[in-house]
Amino acid sequence: MKKFSVSELEEMDQRFRSNLINSIYGPKPTFLIGTKNTENQENLAIFNSIVHLGANPALVGFIQRPLISTSHTYRNIIESGFYTLNQLNENMLPQAHFTAAKFEDDQSEFEKCGFTPEYSEDFIAPYVLESFVQIGVRFVEEHHLKVNDTRLIIGQIEEIRIKNENSLAVNGIINHELNLVANAAGLESYYKTKFIQNLPHPKLDNYQNYLHEGREKI
Repeated sequence: MKKFSVSELEEMDQRFRSNLINSIYGPKPTFLIGTKNTENQENLAIFNSIVHLGANPALVGFIQRPLISTSHTYRNIIESGFYTLNQLNENMLPQAHFTAAKFEDDQSEFEKCGFTPEYSEDFIAPYVLESFVQIGVRFVEEHHLKVNDTRLIIGQIEEIRIKNENSLAVNGIINHELNLVANAAGLESYYKTKFIQNLPHPKLDNYQNYLHEGREKI
């Protein structure tokens, strides 16, 4: 077993520590966030800090790292009030990873990284044509996390677009394997998504049957 103490974490190589802490949580949902500023300059950036905050109202959040002069995504969201979440799939690699490069203000990641902006009649921020699951979000509020100078950006879902209708079950569950979803663990490692099973809602008075049914489906 490999064990790291607090002092060892503080003293280890910065790059190693960053890779360790970022990847230890495993593969996480990864999206390209599409925005547009008041001068119609389109922007695209990769994020794997997306978090579900509620279904009614439908709220979603993500963590914005400490602000620098090139924080185009944050600046555009605050200016326009809208942005899109475009789920990453295998076909979007490695171009999606390259959106993390520090492009100039007048450069669009859509163009530089080979993605196609797509617009909905009901939403003003650009979607990514190549993404199979697209979410239009309206900015609601932000919370400054003083502990590390990051920001929790909270938005309300205004629109959902699922291109592969076969991936949407009658009960509303999406089969992400059918959408070739790629998740990221850390800053540079990507993983495929494989469906395992659906499990019924757990009830304490039916534990043994619950376990039996679950194991039968594996």
